[in-house]
Amino acid sequence: MRRKALSFVWSSFGTQSRLPDLARFVSDATPMLEQYVKKILTSRVYDVAIETPLQSARQLSERLGNQVLLKREDLQPVFSFKIRGAYNKLAQLPAEQTARGVVTASAGNHAQGLALAARELGIKATIVMPRTTPEIKVEGVRSRGATVVLHGDSFPEALAYSLKLVDEQGFVYIHPYDDPDTIAGQGTVAMEILRQQPGQLDAIFVPVGGGGLIAGIAAYVKYLRPEIKVIGVEPDDSNCLQAAMAAGERVVLSQVGLFADGVAVAQIGHHTFEVCRHYVDEVITVSTDEICAAIKDIYDDT
Repeated sequence: MRRKALSFVWSSFGTQSRLPDLARFVSDATPMLEQYVKKILTSRVYDVAIETPLQSARQLSERLGNQVLLKREDLQPVFSFKIRGAYNKLAQLPAEQTARGVVTASAGNHAQGLALAARELGIKATIVMPRTTPEIKVEGVRSRGATVVLHGDSFPEALAYSLKLVDEQGFVYIHPYDDPDTIAGQGTVAMEILRQQPGQLDAIFVPVGGGGLIAGIAAYVKYLRPEIKVIGVEPDDSNCLQAAMAAGERVVLSQVGLFADGVAVAQIGHHTFEVCRHYVDEVITVSTDEICAAIKDIYDDT
């Protein structure tokens, strides 16, 4: 049975209400927000991604006394939202760059998302993965048409080698989260949320690794519905966004936990932090035990 992994959970309260007059917010929006919203609205994610359902979590809602909704990004072709950003980034590349081929370093969802996106667009993709990567993940990337290079025993070593390939073979490096086109692709999640649930929403809770998903969501939501809170959720041993928000600048964590390996990032992205520092309302952390309990809760509700 395939494990179910949801991108995020958020709570919705109250009765249905009409979307606010967008013109009220345009004059207050920063040029950065306007730019991201335009990118989100013109993203080419639906060449390969699907609009995922917004599903009520009945048991969680009853237990918490609130309406809790789940955005089912686990139903994407690669079982995560990463396909959105990867495809949108590749679709924006000029022909001269796509002809050179692309490379990235990843042992997780970005690797599979980029592999599928590259196959659909006819672009040669090379994915550098640590030698310690589980075989099931390696095969998941190979099965989607990418060339896999196993190098090093850690992600930093794999990353360094991928950048070496950029210099030696002329590949275009595709960052897993810290790129405006990637952020915009992930931001289409928020576009769907507001369309699927046009009534009152109190908060959107977003998992945070490097910040691509929460930056895209925050940019779109705060432009159109600034009253909705955007709250990041991080493991307490990989809280790079929370640490950066507290310091007022990007910081590098001395170490990160690996239980939630998909969000085990030591430093929040540059582009992502520029959005998050202004438009993310709060960041909360959860323990490994709480993550395990949440996995069971969500599995039971889906």
